This record gives sequence, structure tokens and C-alpha cells, in this order.
Amino acid sequence: MYADVIVDITHEKLDKIFQYFIPSELRGELSVGTEVIVPFGKGNREISGYVVSFSEKADYPPEKIKPVSRKAEKSVAIESKLVALAAWMKEQYGGTMIQSLKTVLPIKRKEKARVRRKVRLLVGKAEAERKLEEYLHKNQKARARLLAGLIEQPEQDYELVVKKLNVTLPVVRTLEEQGILRLESEEAFRNPVRYQITEKKPVGFNREQEEAIRRFWEDYRGGKYGTYLVYGVTGSGKTEVYIEMIRRVVGQGRQAIVLIPEIALTYQTVLRFYGTFGDRVTILNSRMSAGERYDQMERVKRGEVDVMIGPRSALFTPFRDLGLIVVDEEHESTYKSEQTPRYHARETAEKRASLEGASVVLGSATPSLEAFCRCRAGLATLLPLKERAAGQELAKVYVEDMREELKGGNRSILSGRLKELIRKRLREGQQSMLFLNRRGYAGFVCCRSCGYVVKCPHCDVSLSEHKGGRLICHYCGYETSAVHVCPSCGSGHIGGFRAGTQQIEELVRREFPQAAVLRMDMDTTKRKDSHEKILSAFSNGEADILIGTQMIVKGHDFPNVTLVGILAADMSLYSNDYRSGERTFELLTQAAGRAGRGFLRGEVVIQTYSPEHYSIRMAAEQDYEGFYAEEMRYRQLMGYPPASHLLAVLMTGTEEKHLELGAAYLKEFAARADRKKSLDIIGPASPYIGKVKDEYRRVIYLKCERKEELIRQKDLMEQYIEINTGFNSLRIQFDFNPMGIF
Repeated sequence: MYADVIVDITHEKLDKIFQYFIPSELRGELSVGTEVIVPFGKGNREISGYVVSFSEKADYPPEKIKPVSRKAEKSVAIESKLVALAAWMKEQYGGTMIQSLKTVLPIKRKEKARVRRKVRLLVGKAEAERKLEEYLHKNQKARARLLAGLIEQPEQDYELVVKKLNVTLPVVRTLEEQGILRLESEEAFRNPVRYQITEKKPVGFNREQEEAIRRFWEDYRGGKYGTYLVYGVTGSGKTEVYIEMIRRVVGQGRQAIVLIPEIALTYQTVLRFYGTFGDRVTILNSRMSAGERYDQMERVKRGEVDVMIGPRSALFTPFRDLGLIVVDEEHESTYKSEQTPRYHARETAEKRASLEGASVVLGSATPSLEAFCRCRAGLATLLPLKERAAGQELAKVYVEDMREELKGGNRSILSGRLKELIRKRLREGQQSMLFLNRRGYAGFVCCRSCGYVVKCPHCDVSLSEHKGGRLICHYCGYETSAVHVCPSCGSGHIGGFRAGTQQIEELVRREFPQAAVLRMDMDTTKRKDSHEKILSAFSNGEADILIGTQMIVKGHDFPNVTLVGILAADMSLYSNDYRSGERTFELLTQAAGRAGRGFLRGEVVIQTYSPEHYSIRMAAEQDYEGFYAEEMRYRQLMGYPPASHLLAVLMTGTEEKHLELGAAYLKEFAARADRKKSLDIIGPASPYIGKVKDEYRRVIYLKCERKEELIRQKDLMEQYIEINTGFNSLRIQFDFNPMGIF
């Protein structure tokens, strides 16, 4: 038998399968995905690799084929379907096969198992009581305490016994030798889910929810697996629909994966799923210890888990019979990987589902243009939920023009209306959330008098402010000097737009000293379980006001929140990104959806310098389809995804001149390879951050209506890079339809 092995030498840019002989002692020990140690090169240095297939036929003279040295220590095998998925990812997104395999590897190394010890009474009650009298008579107090405890509860946790009864291991061993008890050990999995569900509330579905479930289930039961988009307004009960779909799939003996955009959503999401699936649901995320992550994979392999919940990496959970993948809040940019291969979880979920014979359910109140476009093209099924689950009204939205606030003498970041509404909530014992829109924070230049923003004349994205008085477009490289007087109205109130959550917190504490305030951002959520603690405290009413960045507006459900203030809506609207309008609409709509989810109607205040912009107008009206029509016209006009496809080639190197030369050669090669003249090649340009850790960065963009042509270009460029040694000192990554401009 021979094993085809992909070897782990990514840094040498080698992406080739090698054949190795399987020695007799390893036959039956290896499977597809097993990590092995093999001799490599002339010196037979030992390196690791992964088995990707087997063969009984040698591709070379048998005497020239080297044997597999051994199975890697603590190796964790991956499933053959995941290897096939890795091969697809390598082809679709670039990079090497080994990089793709490492991405789909759920756990790379075995971890030491945690052992739980128990003390069990072996004799009957009469015999135990006779022995207890003997110990008391001989004044053997420790033995008597231990036996008395076991008479009361015949089986106990060893750790609790020694602490509660103040006995030592020798005492336990003595009673074991006398045949009175037995000390037992068993493997105990670390379980990161620590919730206690006291009461399971019955779920009733409205007409729209029932229709969405019915359409999905009729297809599924008939063996018709596909992609569905649950498009529902905030508070329409999308999670209840997911749970019912999963309950039915699990009822057929299959498993489900639920993807959430980030760790902050884990607490409330798991709480809701735990009520239905109990300890058959678990989580996976980067904040967990290596032992916790390993144990969840072991539980999956033993068939003890039906539902896995987690961010992007949970997609690769090695379930034996995967039946459904749910991608909640599918519009979120966190579903796009920033490491090679730069895969998108939505696309990769659809591919994995096709390999497994499973369905994909996407969900969002503000679907990505890509997902909604696929529904319009008939490639996915739309399941609309246009009403809130309990029939509550959508929040009343006020759009506050901060230009008018400035004219009225209010220089605070809080408008007069927002201050008054916060005071009202404090008087009435209701809660408020203040959301600082910092996504796309890139120092754009805005006039606070008239709202004018300095944009690139070629790309319709804002110019970014840099030190030295330069304004730069990070898409095409256009550059101009800084402006100090507004070109539109002549005001001197023009400059970089900046704000921070700490400053907001200080201002709120000064303005409302009677209020209990919590802040949730990257600084306050660095520790494990910190998201959970802050959200739990706010949910329990321990604070009146929660201040935070986008992590507080995604999917959370706080019934007592009746006011949401959105500060600096323009910060994402004018980021140097062709998706800025979509980002802004998503964030404002999601933020507005946090208000009034209980019995009281909510109010939302959107503060902006551009109240007339269609993203802000449509978000205030919760009009997604109106926004979609307007935004798609812009994308078609400019040739941006999903109207067209975009490939970003990101290049980094330590020598700036060498990097610029390499970028110029690569652009020239792409132009020569474009025989049909179907590409629009832009750049090379410097990204927003042109140098990171002593490495310079450049980016080339390729636009084309057909993604297949961009994939062909990527393949040709990879071959060109591999045969030209001048590229060896450069790091080159490919990113299809990036979630923004670098």
C-alpha cells in the first residue's frame, strides 16, 4: 500500500503530493487526513505531512519510494470530506494545499485528558454501619468521617470528598484495601457550556414563521437540499425558526452547525439552543483553552453532540452525518478569513453542504447584497419574515442632523434629543444602549458645518487622512494635500473624524451621574468569558446604560432596552471602502432593532452629518429592498461585487523598491495573460497601512464579470510567481471579492 502525502513546507511554496510506502507495522493505522512523519529531500530530513489518499499502485519505481517513518505523535485525523473541501478552498481562494488543510483541521494536537475520580461504597448499609462503629470505637476519626459520608451518599466525587470530609488519599486507599469502597477513574470532558435552564418556555410560531419552516422541511424531507435565506426584520424570531429546523434535522439522526459572527453572541445564542437540545449542544471559539477545544471534537467523534455553535472555524466540525448549516447574521464581514486561504464562510458552507448532502440556511435582517442577489437569480430560496414575532411595533427612529446641533451651540457628541430621552429612561427604570459606530475607522475628512466629505474623484470612496498633510485613496493610489477650509461651504470646521468609547463613557458619567454605566469594547472584553459577564450583568438590570462598538448591536435581545443612541453614523458611511453604504445600512438597522423588543415600543436616535444619504434614510425606515435597489445601481455603475467580481492581490516585502518592482511585473503579467481583454486592472496602490512590522505593502485589483476568469488569472499568477525566484522574498495573498478595500 502507498500513501499520497502533502508535506508541510508552506514557506518553500511547494504544493505537490508525494507518494510514500506504508510499512507493515503502520497498515491499518493510517486514514485520510492522518498526520505522518516522512523523510524528505536528499538528506532525508524528517518533516510532517498529511495523508490525502491511498493507492495499491506505485507511481514510480517501488525501490525509489521512501517509507512513512511513523504516525505523528498526538495526531488527530481529519475526515476525507474535509480533505476534499480543503482542495476546493485551495482552488477557489489560492494559497497551498497545506494551508487549506490546516484551516479545516479542527484540532491540530491531542491534549491531555482530564480525569474525574469517584468514591463508591461497595458494602451494604448494615455492614457499613457495623464497620463505622468499629472505627469510632478505635478512635479512627478520619475513616469514620469518610464512611459516614458514604453511608449518607454511596457515590461521591473524590475531590469533594477529601475537601468536605477533610480526609487524605491514604485513608481512602485503606478503606479500598479493606473492600469497603472503590476509587474509580473516568475520562471527564471539559464542557465550556455551563448554563442551567430552569424552565423551558413553549414556543408558538406566527404565520410567517410556520410558512418558512414548512417550505424548508418539505424540501428537506423530499431529499431536496439547497440554500435558504431567512430574511426577517429585527425581532422577527429568526432564531426560533433555526431551532425548529435543527430540531427536525436532529430528529432524523443528523447533526447541525450554527455559525455566529463573533464570540460576543455566544452567550445568548447558546442559552436559547440549550433550552431545546440540552448538553447535546456545545460551542467552539478561540477564547477556549486547547483542552476544551480538543474535548469538544472528541465529544463530536463519540456522537455526544448534535449541534455545534461558534464563529467561522466551527464550520469544519467533523460531524459524521452533517444535515444542516445555519449562518446567522450572514451579512457580517467577520465571516471572511483574513488568513490564507481567504475563504468566505457563506460560500464554503454551501460547498461543504453539497459534499455532505446537507442544506444551508442563511439569516439576516439586512442580507448581504450577494445573498439577496442569489435569491433574485433563483440560486437560493427566500423565506421572508416581515413582522416581529410577538407583533411588537418597530422602534420609532429620529434622525438628528448634527450640523444643526453645531449651529445651535451644542458641541457635545450627544444631541439634545438623545440627552432628554436618556433622562426619561432613567426616570422610568428602563435601559439605554449607546452605540459608537467605529467600523471603517480610517480618519476620513468631514465638514461639521455642512457634512461635505473629501472623496477620490476616480473611485467614489473617501480619502484617508495621513500624517504630513496627505489625503490618499487606498484603492487607486490617488493623492492630494490636506484641506483646511471646506470646499463646499467655506467653513473652517473641517478635519479628521475621530471618537472613542472611553471618551463617551466619561462624558455619559459626567452628564448622568446617577446612572450605572457599562462599557463593552475590545479593551473590556480581552479576558475569557468577559463578553458573557458584561452582557449577563446588563441583562440582569445591573446597569442603566450600555456603551459599546458594533459588538453590542448584533443579535442581542434585552426586553428592557427601549432606547438606542447611534453616535457618529458617518464613521462607516465614509470609510475608504466601496461597501461603506452597505456597512452603514446594516449597522444602523441592526442597532435600531435592539430597541423595543419587549412590550414597550422603542425609540432610536441616529446622529449624523449626512441625513440625506440613502443608507441613513433607508435604515431609519427599515427599508432593505429600497436600499438594495439603490446600492445595486451604484455597484453596477462602478463594477463592484456582486455586480462584478473583484480579486485583490496583496503583496508584502521588507524592501520597498523590490516590492514595487515585483508588483509592476505581476501587473504586467496579468495584463499579458488577459487575452480576451475582459479584465480591469487597477494599481498597484499602497493600502491604508502601507507598512506593518517593517514590511511594506502593495495591492493590485482585478475586476471581471466572470469569477472563473479571475480564478484562471490567479492560477496563472501562482505559476508565474513559483518559477520566478525574484518573488521568493515577497509574501503574496489572493483575496476574491474582499469585504473592503485594503
